[in-house]
Amino acid sequence: MQSGSSTKRVVVIGGGAAGFFGAIQTRLLSESRVEVSLYEKSPNALSKVKISGGGRCNVTHSCFEPEELAKRYPRGEKELRRAFEIFQPKDTIRFFETRGVKLKTESDGRMFPVTDDSETILQCLLQEAKRLGVKIKTKVPITGIYTNEDPSRSRFRIQTEEGEEDFDAVLVASGSSRKVWGWLENMGHTIESPVPSLFTFEIQDDLLDGFQGLSVADAEVSLQNSKLKQRGPVLFTHWGLSGPAVLKLSAWGARELFRTEYKENLIIDWVPDLSRQDLRERLLQKKKENPARKPGTNAEFDLPSRFWERIWEKATGAEKRWSEVSSKELHIAEEILKRTVFRIQGKGVFKEEFVTCGGVKRKEVDFTKMESKIVPGLHFAGEVLDIDGITGGFNFQNAWTTSYIAALSIAKELSSSARDKN
Repeated sequence: MQSGSSTKRVVVIGGGAAGFFGAIQTRLLSESRVEVSLYEKSPNALSKVKISGGGRCNVTHSCFEPEELAKRYPRGEKELRRAFEIFQPKDTIRFFETRGVKLKTESDGRMFPVTDDSETILQCLLQEAKRLGVKIKTKVPITGIYTNEDPSRSRFRIQTEEGEEDFDAVLVASGSSRKVWGWLENMGHTIESPVPSLFTFEIQDDLLDGFQGLSVADAEVSLQNSKLKQRGPVLFTHWGLSGPAVLKLSAWGARELFRTEYKENLIIDWVPDLSRQDLRERLLQKKKENPARKPGTNAEFDLPSRFWERIWEKATGAEKRWSEVSSKELHIAEEILKRTVFRIQGKGVFKEEFVTCGGVKRKEVDFTKMESKIVPGLHFAGEVLDIDGITGGFNFQNAWTTSYIAALSIAKELSSSARDKN
């Protein structure tokens, strides 16, 4: 199609959350005639939306303060701080609720559709895209993105296995696609090498044996030789440890752990609200008040009873009464409670939600437009960028926000271009 045509053409690469939202918003925000085509190489669009949140789809998080919200992103905090001023969770909620999809907030702030079914979100996006006339093309692999030097043609050329098409603007929302990153490198962009983020820790230690499914409500986890630390629930699994605190630590320590091949010491404080002195005094008080009782019988500090019992087995080596516990044994129990050291032997995955850090270098993108600083008219949204959030709906919010800003920029640019032509 020639650049002189009154209809402007936009191509969206990637049929995930960011791609669909970007395509929908481009149509909604455009004043003039804009044709939007969405390409997805696989047979099924929105496949990650379908399996996310255990099939419930954790749409966003009820954190409505942009500065606080941005702190949930190990990579991208600075850039998203301003982006959330433009589009944030309140806007996400409004978008879905005005289309008949109500969301609910759970105790930890995560937000899901009231149906508890990701299909609700999937169908909302699919139906809205179709209503707006977005041309959805599945099973059509793209083989390259190119800029047209010929001024009589539109700015971009997209090559597929079926041929080539010209477009006035491109929105890349392809997630962690190495192939697409390769094309973007050819266009002059730098790709931060992708490494896993948001994963569980594989640990073999007899302190944990047999406790899968148990959890500690509040613990502080940190990596040895690092300033990184996180606090929150820790879950025992049959392969090691998981839970929000571990997942957050894995996200912030993604590159560091990758460099050590996931062989690192993990330090856990099981009673972070107590200083060592306070803990010591509490244990001595227990010993004084209950000399005839066994220390492991009544769990303290909201720890699971079986885990509490195991700590004292480790500390005393036998079933003793409080009166028989030596000062040295008391110190061992205190050390376990305040500074358990585990050897991380590898990483697991977090359910179906595999997240990577890495992607298009943030410094090469204008976040007020989500546009390339190197190739005008080339926009980005979602995980194609070197941005990732912790668990809790933050990665989806990144998709909604960045795709909205990209769509707004594309719509303004094409509307302005159309006016200039008239």
